[in-house]
Amino acid sequence: MSQHNKKEVLLTEEGLEKLKQELELFKTQKRHEVAQRLKEAIAQGDLSENSEYDAAKEEQAFIESRIIALENMIRNAKIISSESLDKETVSIGSKVTIQELPDGDVETYTIVGSAESDPLSGKISNESPIGAELIGRKVGEIVDVPAPSGTIQFKIVNID
Repeated sequence: MSQHNKKEVLLTEEGLEKLKQELELFKTQKRHEVAQRLKEAIAQGDLSENSEYDAAKEEQAFIESRIIALENMIRNAKIISSESLDKETVSIGSKVTIQELPDGDVETYTIVGSAESDPLSGKISNESPIGAELIGRKVGEIVDVPAPSGTIQFKIVNID
């Protein structure tokens, strides 16, 4: 694949650090654990009916594919620095406070690249329905977000 086809991965400094830690964990501990499981399964003899061996081989394949994915994300990482953020307009890295209209909850989200998305921690992807609608908007603007139950309106209360 040529360099032009690689999708850049937008990350905060913290997100890149987490990916590097996960990669280290997979390359060392996880690889070692699955190799140990394979060794024990092989020692049990007949591999044709050995479910432990099959499970370990599947896990090994998952670990290796995750390592490749993490290495690609790290290699193609583009760091979003909070210093360079425009506080007037929502962009990746912005912390945005929104209120559901007419008089719903006020919630604060940090807009991150999809690799770092973690809605339970208040980090939503720039590719998510809400994130995509917020990008490029300003405080006071009202955005329409398509949802299964119909369109939901949010007002941008603050950009940090």
